[in-house]
Amino acid sequence: MTRSKSREQAEIAFGRVQSQFFARGQAVQELETEEQARQAKTQRLREARLARDEARDQTR
Repeated sequence: MTRSKSREQAEIAFGRVQSQFFARGQAVQELETEEQARQAKTQRLREARLARDEARDQTR
């Protein structure tokens, strides 16, 4: 089956837009994953600091 030239161009253009859409979604997902990891690390470090400070205060 032969497609028209304009149909082929439309298919190519749609493919580009679709690729950009999925790439953007993947980038957003990666940023969200990094942010969650950052928050978890911050929480872990905060808890460690508080435990350290509490232990130091108890020895005084």
